[in-house]
Amino acid sequence: MTDRHLVVGAGPVGRNVAQLLAAEGSEVVVATRSGTDTGIPGVEHIALDASDAEALSTAAEGVTVIYNCANPADYTTWEKFWPPLAAAFLTAAERSGAVYAITGNLYPYGPVGEPMHEGMPDAATDHKGILRAKVWADAKALHDEGRIRTVEVRGSDYVGTGVGDNGHVTRQVPGALRGKRAWVIGRKDVPHTFTDVLDTARLLVAAAADETAHGRTWHVPSNPPRTQEQALNDVLASVGKPPVQVSSIPKALLAAAGLAVPMLRELRQLSYQWTAPYLLDDSAARAHFGMEPTPWDEVCRRSAVV
Repeated sequence: MTDRHLVVGAGPVGRNVAQLLAAEGSEVVVATRSGTDTGIPGVEHIALDASDAEALSTAAEGVTVIYNCANPADYTTWEKFWPPLAAAFLTAAERSGAVYAITGNLYPYGPVGEPMHEGMPDAATDHKGILRAKVWADAKALHDEGRIRTVEVRGSDYVGTGVGDNGHVTRQVPGALRGKRAWVIGRKDVPHTFTDVLDTARLLVAAAADETAHGRTWHVPSNPPRTQEQALNDVLASVGKPPVQVSSIPKALLAAAGLAVPMLRELRQLSYQWTAPYLLDDSAARAHFGMEPTPWDEVCRRSAVV
């Protein structure tokens, strides 16, 4: 019998998850509010409000895994977006018996002074970090009670195919390809881990299928850290383009702009990620899954496609 999978979200991670599963011969349903067609052969697409627990539960009937690859289009509305969505996922997972695989991030850790590993507490004090920590804590609690099976995969800032404006480096690529100076938040010269969206999808699929991996978080195997300046110019070099000048947005300007632009205000709360080394320890996942990151040159080439 062919496995059936429900992928909620058609962003970069969701698309890669769907493509990987379809290539394995699985039945795949991609659910979005608008019923977006990913263009992946053999994949079914449905329009679904995933925050509707009844509708999501119906869509999840008979599936092997529910993949939470959802990401709000508006970065400023997380408090409104996530609580009902997270609750609906838990209801659907419990009713269907499907594994609940969550695409997480590093926000729950908050500012840290060492490479992040899965044994660290979720100690964030900013509202986005607290919110994402609760998404995992609530799922983990139901897993520990034996009511669902769940796993969360956490990566750092995304690079790779289709990331575009959702990535700190990739949003600079279109201008940089035309030789324009890039302006970045925080420092341009501190090491930072970047994670390929394809590798995130690879680990999410592998972790969902591995019963011994459930009940915990895993960090996506990622390439050695690069500064923002290095990462952007590596992307340019991968397609034969010359480097560009990279400058940091002055703190005073960022603060002033945040008063008028909600998105910048949100990003400023997380600017600690770009003012000191922000490093991911992925050794646990490498050892457990035998997984290595996609070579950096290949990631850069895919990041250059706009």
